[in-house]
Amino acid sequence: MKIGWGTGIVIAIVAFMSFILYLVITMSTDHNFSHDLVTEQYYQQELAYQDEIDAEKNFKNLGEEISIQKNNEGLKIKFPNKFLNEKLEGKVFLYRPSNKQLDFEIPISTSDTYLLVPEQRLLDGRWNIKIAWKHKNTDYLFKKELIY
Repeated sequence: MKIGWGTGIVIAIVAFMSFILYLVITMSTDHNFSHDLVTEQYYQQELAYQDEIDAEKNFKNLGEEISIQKNNEGLKIKFPNKFLNEKLEGKVFLYRPSNKQLDFEIPISTSDTYLLVPEQRLLDGRWNIKIAWKHKNTDYLFKKELIY
């Protein structure tokens, strides 16, 4: 039996449609391809993005950096010397891109201008850290990717 060009085109179209259908079903049902948004309140955060940009500029204008060091107790976050013996209000948010169940936020409570994030909360791997604080009605924001 000989297959004509018309039958060949129909077979090719059916094979292509089957392949596409297989990919759509696999991507929809397989948990390996499940990706979440960074945050559920995406649009609300987008509206406040200019405030975030201004807070980052305020931090850069300080001229000092935040020091983040890994030690036996956890992650030691040292604030700039300008904030020595100052009361800071804010929060530290650690975001794990690979697993949103590991994300957590802790309030800033400083002693000697540093904050300690306990090692029990941190797993080895990539983390995004976001430190936001307020000092004398000025907002500051520090963002960094780190490998723990």
